[in-house]
Amino acid sequence: MAQALTLVVAVALIGFISWWFFGKHEQKEVSATMKDKNLQKVKVVVDGGYTPNTVVLKKGVPAEIVFERKDPSACLEKVVFEDFGINETLPKDQDHAIKIDTHKVGEFNYACGMNMFHGKVVVK
Repeated sequence: MAQALTLVVAVALIGFISWWFFGKHEQKEVSATMKDKNLQKVKVVVDGGYTPNTVVLKKGVPAEIVFERKDPSACLEKVVFEDFGINETLPKDQDHAIKIDTHKVGEFNYACGMNMFHGKVVVK
C-alpha cells in the first residue's frame, strides 16, 4: 500500500512540475492606453512573473511600459529586452518606466535577469 501511494504521489509531482515549466500559461493580451496623443502606457506588475505577460502597442506611437516590482527575489530585479538593448534594474515597490521603440512591427520578448520568467511586447 505504501509503495502504491508513493508511486501516485511521485507521478502527480512529476506531472505538476512538467505543467509548471513546460505547459502553456497564457494570459490575455493587454493593449496600452493612450495617456495623450503622443504617448501610450501600460503597467506590468512583477510578482512571481509578469502580469500581464503580453502587451500590445501601436506602431509608431511612443510607448512606455511601467514595471511595478513587488517580488523581492533577485531573479526578478532585472528586466532584459534583448531586441532593444535594454537591461534595467527594477526597484522594489516602485514604478519604473521603460521606453519602448515602436517603429518596427513584430513580437519582442523580454525576460528576468536569469531568463526564467518571460513576457512579450507585440507592436501592431
